[in-house]
Amino acid sequence: MIALRPAVAADAPTLGALFTASRRVLTFLPTLHSPEEDLAFIAGHILPGFEVTVAEAGGQIAGYMAEAPGWIEQLYLHPTMLRRGIGSALLRSAQARQPAIELWCFEQNMRGRAFYGRHGFQVIEQTDGSGNAEGAADLRYRWEADQSA
Repeated sequence: MIALRPAVAADAPTLGALFTASRRVLTFLPTLHSPEEDLAFIAGHILPGFEVTVAEAGGQIAGYMAEAPGWIEQLYLHPTMLRRGIGSALLRSAQARQPAIELWCFEQNMRGRAFYGRHGFQVIEQTDGSGNAEGAADLRYRWEADQSA
């Protein structure tokens, strides 16, 4: 069973480790920060600056999503927890609350691209990566609620 809940400050170490593990499997990305720097980023920037939802499965944190109005800043799952509906549960929770959402996904992240496409997101911008720290080409996606429903 997947349970969603608001993140709390005490989640920072687990979220930091999850962020590090998730980014390490994206082998096309350079490693820019140490696990300690990732933890500091989560604790000092993500948790206080965004609405963060944690997904738990089997009593353990399996993923999280950081949101701002109309925007998903981060959506990460632990690499061992993929394809279990956890990311979909997080994304659907945002879609239920927001009429439109945008997010960035690295162009080489084929799994992420397929995931967002399955959830109705469309590419609205493509960049060469000069605007992100990784220098990796990325895509901006947008989803809008069905206004006819």
